[in-house]
Amino acid sequence: MAGYVTTTVKAGAKTADRPRHITESRFVKFILIGIALLFIGLLLILPLISVFAEAFRKGWEVYAAALTEPDAAAAIRLTLSVAAIAVPLNLVFGVAAAWAITKFRFKGKNLLITLIDLPFAVSPVIAGLIFVLLFGAKGWFGPLLQQYDIKILFALPGMVLATIFVTFPFVARELLPLMQAQGTQEEEAAVTLGAKGWRIFWKVTIPNIKWGLLYGVILCNARAMGEFGAVSVVSGHIRGQTNTMPLHIQILYNEYNFAGSFAIASLLVLLAVVTLVVKSVIEWKHAKEQSREGE
Repeated sequence: MAGYVTTTVKAGAKTADRPRHITESRFVKFILIGIALLFIGLLLILPLISVFAEAFRKGWEVYAAALTEPDAAAAIRLTLSVAAIAVPLNLVFGVAAAWAITKFRFKGKNLLITLIDLPFAVSPVIAGLIFVLLFGAKGWFGPLLQQYDIKILFALPGMVLATIFVTFPFVARELLPLMQAQGTQEEEAAVTLGAKGWRIFWKVTIPNIKWGLLYGVILCNARAMGEFGAVSVVSGHIRGQTNTMPLHIQILYNEYNFAGSFAIASLLVLLAVVTLVVKSVIEWKHAKEQSREGE
């Protein structure tokens, strides 16, 4: 009797531990997979295909002309320039914030974590208005900037600041859970062996967070290149000078230049695809490295 009870308990435990999807019928599995594929196809794949179809509808020559047109070329250069400045700055901030929060105890830590999440809760348009209130002609620092002929709004600095505000949580948010899970044991061991701050950072901390760091940088870069709301408020929409690619797409579309607008949009889509490919490669290398460590 005791053996029967033990066997029954073990069997029940195995059934309880069994993944839920194994107990579902094939019909339910196919329905769920079909719903997911239908959703992805209608809301993701089909719109992306339509973007390229519209971009190439009038032929390759029109497509190439739309990308090489002076205003379009200026928008592409400006988008890349803003991302090239904002992403490294967010990289530095993200590493510093995550390191401070996870490795040290100080008052106001929870407040700092809340502030890091603030751009996720605030509309990008409001973020742009914040910089207008700060650096506009009638803003807090407007008269001082005019006195020294320093241009923040309707120029590259304002667009970079708006992009940094919108994108700065990405690196920090990728690193925080990773560094919290790792703890401080390895850094403390390095200290007992005589290592100093920067050596610990480069030899211990960075190797442990490199994959999360790269992942955060990729997400930050993708968001920076596609930002519209905050940049739209502070840019001034000056063609050939302060229009990024998303802003240039809007202007062309409003002018019924569909070939040009979809051509620039397709370039943004290609950049997004490249971002996803790089992200997948990083995840694959990370998983491969973890499997080697497990062996």
